[in-house]
Amino acid sequence: MNDCLFFGYNTNPIFIKNKPNKIKKPIQFKFENENENENENEKQIKQISSSYYSTIFLFKNGKAIEYLNENDSNQNPEKIQIEENIQKVTVGEQNEAILTIEGNVFAKGYNINPNNPNEFINISSLIEDPNDRIIQDIVSGFSSVYLLTSNQNSYGIGSNSFGQLGFDSETISKTEKPILMMKNVSKIFSGTGSFHVFLLNSNQELFACGYNEYDQIGLGESIEETNIHKLTQFQNIPKGKIIDIQCGEYYSIMLIENENENPKRKLYSCGNSGLNGLDTDTYEFTEIKSPLFENDNIRDFSVANSHTLILTSNNKLIGFGYNDYGQLGTGDTNNQLIPIQIELPKLRFNENISNYHISCGFNNSFLYYSPPSFSNLEEDLIKLFRRKEFCNISFKTENGEIIKAHKLILKYRLNQNENQIEKLQEIISKKSIKESNQIFEMIYSNNSKINPKLYSEIKEIINSNEKIEETIKRIYLNENENEKDFIIERKEKQYKFPKLILIMRSELYRGMFLSVTEDKSNKVTDYSELSNKSFQIFEYWIYSNQIKEEIQITQEIIDELETGIDYFQLNQTNPNLFDLLI
Repeated sequence: MNDCLFFGYNTNPIFIKNKPNKIKKPIQFKFENENENENENEKQIKQISSSYYSTIFLFKNGKAIEYLNENDSNQNPEKIQIEENIQKVTVGEQNEAILTIEGNVFAKGYNINPNNPNEFINISSLIEDPNDRIIQDIVSGFSSVYLLTSNQNSYGIGSNSFGQLGFDSETISKTEKPILMMKNVSKIFSGTGSFHVFLLNSNQELFACGYNEYDQIGLGESIEETNIHKLTQFQNIPKGKIIDIQCGEYYSIMLIENENENPKRKLYSCGNSGLNGLDTDTYEFTEIKSPLFENDNIRDFSVANSHTLILTSNNKLIGFGYNDYGQLGTGDTNNQLIPIQIELPKLRFNENISNYHISCGFNNSFLYYSPPSFSNLEEDLIKLFRRKEFCNISFKTENGEIIKAHKLILKYRLNQNENQIEKLQEIISKKSIKESNQIFEMIYSNNSKINPKLYSEIKEIINSNEKIEETIKRIYLNENENEKDFIIERKEKQYKFPKLILIMRSELYRGMFLSVTEDKSNKVTDYSELSNKSFQIFEYWIYSNQIKEEIQITQEIIDELETGIDYFQLNQTNPNLFDLLI
């Protein structure tokens, strides 16, 4: 059974049958078609995104279902019909967007596709630059969708009525194709009910635009414009690293991490006093102070139009904001201007919520168990081949689009024959971008779902009997001096970690960036002080993404790896190594 709790507006009711419209305390949510005999991946929730009109559940197997908040209380959730596996979903009040493993984005909504607002279309294919169509992240606002490409460029599509796309709304009031907003972007932040957006660049410089009547952007008292049409840089933000920003309609919440403070993760907010957790209007981001947060780090949080819920490292669920439908889970419908702790029913793992996540919808909330979910090496390779800066060979499809790949890996996959790469070039040149992507997925992952006719064209040049993991080992363990390795010296012994696999185990896992320091001799010494047992755990995790079942995890090992947690750049939406161990 899935582990998911629901509270708030139980529309019509569609989420939990035979229950009132207002569910004021968290209760067990169960899918109508849930089957105990289903594969575990079929039942494990990876993400929930919810708005006033719809809610999407994404599962660990890359499939998703959607509930529509319609008048028919007998309706069942519908499967989202996308051929590619899904890695992220976002729901705005007037749009839905889906990001696939392959880096494509399918979206629907009146501001996206006015002629047929209920049909998903590939909006990433509408980006003008064909070399900038691989998407690594998506975010939805109320009536806009934002895309972050693998080249670190941000695009917006949909409504620009408040300047939320960064342009004068009288010049561009709406766009049905993505338009470039800013380059060198590392993260995009918005919210399901918001008309404003934040962009963070690689230098931790923050920019914003959109609706600001309630100072929900937080640029300061001197900014008097109701609508900020041009991306404007912040001159005064809290000290520390910006981990996340989530936006309501009239307020914004920012999560800041500062290693030199205790707790090291704190929340800051700006905007409307009834919603921001401060009980006072604020023109700029101000710390949300409460005894509930003392010596307690923020582990996860979620912001809806008018309420906020927070999970802490000490297993607390905390909330504030509107509660007219019981969406805070307090047992009543009283609004909460400042943070209040919410009583939780017994949860899995002896009430430890380290693997739970919170998702706030328009007027309801979900608390769900999401175990550490990692893509395997096959999926890693698919993503890695999309990273322009790591690729060294180009393939042009029949419609002129460019696909980048690694020559080294192709060489091994194509029977180590240079001529086979030329044959592949010839085949790709006659295929569409969709067919080309299917071919590369076959090359990278041995995916047998490829069209049989298409497979027959490439099977002679692909070493298809060899599993990709074996190929990877051969590549990564090759002693070729031209393949750069990281060398870790521990107790008079050297350990070699191929640089490419560290890249795969880091940048492709948001929130698990493996931080290594390298001197001129290409040696890494960060892990030299770990005990043998801890290093064994670390080494096995690097290559397999899991912890050996037979390893006994002691408190000393947990403490040791937690002390060295600065090896990982943490993110509240993904598990860290400490989460894996407990």
